[in-house]
Amino acid sequence: GTVIFDAWNDDSGYTIQIQHEGDIISIYKHLDKLLKKTGDKVKAGTPVAVLGNTSSGTPLHFELWHKGETVDPTLYIKF
Repeated sequence: GTVIFDAWNDDSGYTIQIQHEGDIISIYKHLDKLLKKTGDKVKAGTPVAVLGNTSSGTPLHFELWHKGETVDPTLYIKF
């Protein structure tokens, strides 16, 4: 995919969004450090960020969007 957004804000901490084939976007929030920036190409398994200490803070927030609507990730990803 391609990183289409990388930023930090008070509510979500560091956030990264990746555009995948088939109009799918994955979103990762509450990250400690970003390893990729907007425009970078990534492949499955490529580290894109570092998680923080989730035992004392907010855990990773993950969203999957398809054609502009949130979807159940288990319908698209084998966990």
